[in-house]
Amino acid sequence: MSTNVPTFPLTSGTEIPAMGYGVFQMTSAEVEKHLPEALAAGYTHIDTANAYFNEVAVGRAIKAFGVAREDLFVTTKLFPQSYPYEQCGRDIDATLQRLDMDYVDLLLFHQPYGDYVSGWKAMEEAVRAGKVRAIGLSNFPIHKIDEILAVATTKPAVLQVEINPYCNQHELKAALAERGLGDVVFEGWYPLGHGDANLMAEPLFAELAQKYGKTPAQVILRWSYQEGNVTFPKTLNADHMRDNIDIFDFELTADEMARVNALPQHPYYHVPEQAPAFVLATNDYSQQA
Repeated sequence: MSTNVPTFPLTSGTEIPAMGYGVFQMTSAEVEKHLPEALAAGYTHIDTANAYFNEVAVGRAIKAFGVAREDLFVTTKLFPQSYPYEQCGRDIDATLQRLDMDYVDLLLFHQPYGDYVSGWKAMEEAVRAGKVRAIGLSNFPIHKIDEILAVATTKPAVLQVEINPYCNQHELKAALAERGLGDVVFEGWYPLGHGDANLMAEPLFAELAQKYGKTPAQVILRWSYQEGNVTFPKTLNADHMRDNIDIFDFELTADEMARVNALPQHPYYHVPEQAPAFVLATNDYSQQA
């Protein structure tokens, strides 16, 4: 198994691989078929979540592949039903049981709703207990991050949000830097615009792809890496897995990076202030194939 993916340092003292394999919207059967392909292609960073209902399959696929646990970086996420302090500790234990692991490398609060303020204490306790190596947030806007910072003794190490050339998150990064959190590592979902043909058809990416002998998708992923972001390009295609990880042998110039960052900004998804109904539903995560 190749391990040539660079890493970024986390404030927890650990390192996070710059490219990961996400299993969002994958069935357990798909996970058990395709996660081994990703591991074989050189991915060592796996991103799942309680709400994906495939943690059991992730743990099973990793065990079956035979890679040593210490050679992997595994992330999972808690949904708002798990945030209240007492519930949070129990649900961290439950997610470890589903994954069949003693610890996860990164645990995130998945959505910015519910009692995340009291739950943050349970996240910190899980780090001290060795159940979690690093903690962070997913989809949180700056004013809700501030609520957690007001009570945190361990600050978020990672923030997972939409990041792509149409949503570079420079404003959010600047806001965190103003709060002394310039060392937070950003992870980007929708890195290729959720399959947006218009993004892939941008003349700039065709130009740079021709210059470097890469595809437009590889140019976009390289831009994100040079921005300091971890990315999770979604694919069930083994050839695309290998292409997505083949971005570390060329480098965009400062001018080319600036040209990408000059593209008009229009996110594909706006996280609502109030919780959507699906976020507040109570799920039975024990019901997994």
